Amino acid sequence: MVDLITMKAIRFSGDKGETITEAEIDANMVDECKEKRAELIEKLGEVDDEIGELFLAEEEPTVQQLTDAIRRATLDLKFVPVMMGSAYKNKGVQLLLDGVVSYLPKPTEVVNTALDVANEEKEVITKTDPKEPLVALAFKLQESPFGQLTYLRIYQGTMRKGEFTFHVATGKKMKVPRLVRMHSDDMEDVDEAKAGEIVAMFGVECATGDTFTDGKTKLSMTSMHVPEAVMSLALEPAQKSSLDKFSKALSRFMREDPTFRVGFDPETKQTIVSGMGELHLQIYVERIKREYGVECVAGAPRVNYRETITRKAEFDYQHKKQSGGQGQYGRVIGYLEPTDTIMDDPAFQSDMIGNVITPSWLAAIEKGFRESCESGPLMDHRMSGARFVLTDGNSHAVDSSELAFKLAAKGAVRQAVEKAGATVLEPVMSVEIVCPDEFQGTVVSLVNKRKGMIEGSETLHGYVTINCVVPLANMFGYSTELRSATQGKGEFSMEYKTHMPVTPQVQQELIAKHAEEKAAKQKGK
Repeated sequence: MVDLITMKAIRFSGDKGETITEAEIDANMVDECKEKRAELIEKLGEVDDEIGELFLAEEEPTVQQLTDAIRRATLDLKFVPVMMGSAYKNKGVQLLLDGVVSYLPKPTEVVNTALDVANEEKEVITKTDPKEPLVALAFKLQESPFGQLTYLRIYQGTMRKGEFTFHVATGKKMKVPRLVRMHSDDMEDVDEAKAGEIVAMFGVECATGDTFTDGKTKLSMTSMHVPEAVMSLALEPAQKSSLDKFSKALSRFMREDPTFRVGFDPETKQTIVSGMGELHLQIYVERIKREYGVECVAGAPRVNYRETITRKAEFDYQHKKQSGGQGQYGRVIGYLEPTDTIMDDPAFQSDMIGNVITPSWLAAIEKGFRESCESGPLMDHRMSGARFVLTDGNSHAVDSSELAFKLAAKGAVRQAVEKAGATVLEPVMSVEIVCPDEFQGTVVSLVNKRKGMIEGSETLHGYVTINCVVPLANMFGYSTELRSATQGKGEFSMEYKTHMPVTPQVQQELIAKHAEEKAAKQKGK
């Protein structure tokens, strides 16, 4: 390997490339290396004034001048240094780490922002100062013989062994039992870690992305908002004897990744895992097999639809039941209306005047409404974007109870939803496709075929980047289709954008399919 900065040949020897030797460049490579170095200086001169002046004056920059210029241009986001190497036997890895030190910003040279949880997650700039209140981010979790090892980046303040720290997400106060500085697999115990340092902590239960403070501030390095899971699949171990390992794996992955969720379907008695897409879930299925030795049986991926309402609808529902002894009675009057955005969580509002309904019964009405929203009227998917407004009601001195009003609220939701224009929402993904520009027409037609909408495209150096939005349900199998259409040269990435209403035709098809599946389940019982 040749370093174009120092113009030296670098050789790596030993089982892990630990022995590094510098030598003169082989004679048959000297001319090519000089040509590439001149190209490097010319490109650097385009983004750095000092090197630009030396280039115009036909003067050769020194090693230090080149290093400083690359650092300046990298910090200004005008230049990207590229290092060569291979993880196999660590060839070039040492030079890469040297490059991190030489070219990338120090903690004090970067502006980091946290979110003020107490002030609607307003952005606040953190200070790389050990005297400021502590703000630390858990960015990686690792299982170890001593329990969970949590890697922390200290953004502000100082964390000390034996002192108490506060978990922002839960508000729990916990003691820091042990702090270590990691050197690959080797650990060095430390008593404290200051702003800008990376350390690891033992014995604290948390998840990736959690923030720790000293209790003097309510700052979080990551938003408390976790995006909606957009896809689910049934998952179970192939052998019942592996159930314990399977459970441990799922528990660990949930701590590592807040977007990975685990639930249970009481009807099918199956474990349901949910995440941000087909590939996301496939990776975890593979990790369970690789890291825990557990073969899994996975069901077909299913899109996580939502349901909502499109117009205001009034309700006046009376729940009345007599069974010989104390009966059940509750009457609720009000209306159901759409919220400002279709993905808002269900909202409950009481506009009642007087004490016709007691506070405990109000809580029961809200509970009944929220339970109803867990299973929508069209496809049994969760409802969002609906507000339940209670304006009046009636009770009975003997027969009214929390159960009666809870059931009355459920009946009111059923009554109102029939008139509120219920509709199905599907997850829509932001998709970025990169391929040689010769395949642009083919790729665009594939997007149109999957009912996507092109938002823009950009061509650079013979490659085109296409940005579009596509319903997640139409993205199954797209990876294989894209490779086939671009001779293996195309790639894509996607992330969740929002949920949008489906077309009336698609809604009818989805409802019919859901009814068939429901009937098949009932038949199989």
